Amino acid sequence: MATSLEVRGVSLRFGGVHALTDVGFAIREGELFSIIGPNGAGKTSIVNCISGRYKPTEGQLFYQGRDITGLTPNARASLGIGRTFQNLALFHHMSVLDNIMVGRHHLLKNNFLTGSLYWLTGARKEELEHRRKVEEIIDFLDLQSVRKAPAGTLSYGLRKRVELARAMALEPRLILLDEPMAGMNFEEKEDMARYIVDLNEEFGMTVVMIEHDMGVVMDISHRVMVLDFGRKIAEGDPAAVLADPHVRRAYLGEEDDEVLVDPDDAPPAQESAA
Repeated sequence: MATSLEVRGVSLRFGGVHALTDVGFAIREGELFSIIGPNGAGKTSIVNCISGRYKPTEGQLFYQGRDITGLTPNARASLGIGRTFQNLALFHHMSVLDNIMVGRHHLLKNNFLTGSLYWLTGARKEELEHRRKVEEIIDFLDLQSVRKAPAGTLSYGLRKRVELARAMALEPRLILLDEPMAGMNFEEKEDMARYIVDLNEEFGMTVVMIEHDMGVVMDISHRVMVLDFGRKIAEGDPAAVLADPHVRRAYLGEEDDEVLVDPDDAPPAQESAA
């Protein structure tokens, strides 16, 4: 299976803080790949590096075989990388429909000049085509009843769904989901999990998901990677990862005979006596 995304030896530092240290992994085309780990493990940091919000201190990122390490977030979106955010980033005063339309901005071919000649340059036809695509997304995510409502008036679960809709509007081949189910009740989580699986299976999107609900992660993921203190400590199929002693220590506080220690925090080696 072809590789969609490859991360090679990525490290990220903010002054003396090591957010990521030598993280490397590859995601296959069409995979549903989850990144898990305790709070502060570096999960959002690696997603920010992939989306272009952060530039790695060291290492490289490749998408579809192309080095994207130095590309801007807009350039990455144009290549087919979309994302949602841990903290909602909607325009609260705008309608659901208009929020989703914003996601198609980079696909618009008409500019300020041609758009001013709305009826003569094809701008109207283009807008109708984009509106049709948005309506398909609204139907898919069951947002018909709130399509004209201001986003700021919706419940938290619905706003998370609108954020996913806007990311879908980019028509990405790779979609990054940062805690898409955070703060949701059980029924909302079930619905969101179903939408994510459909994105992967019906829309053919490669999905990278950060999620704390281990039940959801184990149920829907093809493979899982675990971060702890900015380092990768495990990667593989969900069952094998959950059985890993390093993972059980990081999540459950169980004893681990080979406790991982940050090299910066390790005590100095004792010199042997002559």
